[in-house]
Amino acid sequence: MKGTLAGVLARPWIWSFIGALAVWLAAISFTGGTGAGGMLTAAMSLAVFTVVVGVGQMFVITLGPGNVDLSLPANIGLASAVAMTVMAGDDQRIALGLIAALACGAAIGTANYLLIWALRIPPIIATLSASFVIQSIDISYGRGLQIKPPPGFADFTNLQMLGIPLLAVLTVVFMIGANVVLQRTVFGRSVLAIGQNMRAARLAGIPVNRVRFITYVLSGTLGGINGALLAGYFRGANVDIGNEYLLASIAVVVIGGTSVAGGKANIPGLLGAALFLVLLLTMLNTFGVSAGVRLVLTGLIIVAVITAAGGTKPER
Repeated sequence: MKGTLAGVLARPWIWSFIGALAVWLAAISFTGGTGAGGMLTAAMSLAVFTVVVGVGQMFVITLGPGNVDLSLPANIGLASAVAMTVMAGDDQRIALGLIAALACGAAIGTANYLLIWALRIPPIIATLSASFVIQSIDISYGRGLQIKPPPGFADFTNLQMLGIPLLAVLTVVFMIGANVVLQRTVFGRSVLAIGQNMRAARLAGIPVNRVRFITYVLSGTLGGINGALLAGYFRGANVDIGNEYLLASIAVVVIGGTSVAGGKANIPGLLGAALFLVLLLTMLNTFGVSAGVRLVLTGLIIVAVITAAGGTKPER
């Protein structure tokens, strides 16, 4: 029994769930148990969006040091505007709007990789530069956009069954599929191999450039669909709707047990990490902590969880 418990605690991703449970217990203790169920339901609803972009960011980060997609916030904002424009408030155009959001995200992911490949500049610089261009397009295209989502789409993104959001259930299914892709497909294993040693992967015959291209397109596509879902959930597109998902998408990857050095990824931990971040913010708001102190405490608590998971131990 003790050996089993030690084996579970040795898994880095378990600490994200322990952290989420701890902050939830702290919050409901402060409120005397009032609103405990509603807090969990809200956390699951909001965690969905972080998980979706977190999966794409995780694949990118797994490619190795320096790989990160900083264009996600701008991508999400533009895709939300595109989706709402195409849907035009009509339930019969929901599928077209989702396809448009996916295409928008895929185009951004393609542009990101072309900048990296053609100009030979670090991904962090390429995606950051791309984000400024995308944001400019988003401002000119989506600023002041008042188009509401189709009623059916808005209801779908807010639908709950027995207190469990439907999107949360679908996200778990999506995570299972993403884990299969990562662990059981040639593409997923190629991403892991490139992250462990790009030169060795190339010598082993892995099409490194093609795999990296697909990975950045995947991240962009997930950012695009996330923008559409956010617009449906909040009942409208917004230029700034994706702003919080830059640091959040990176934080859930790290807290969830994925190595920032590349070559090691963990999908189950993304859900725990997303719940942890949402519940942490809820707890600090419940305690009435000011914005400045809240940022400091959030950073310190995240560091503590990563340290407990062994994420800060240097390799020897």
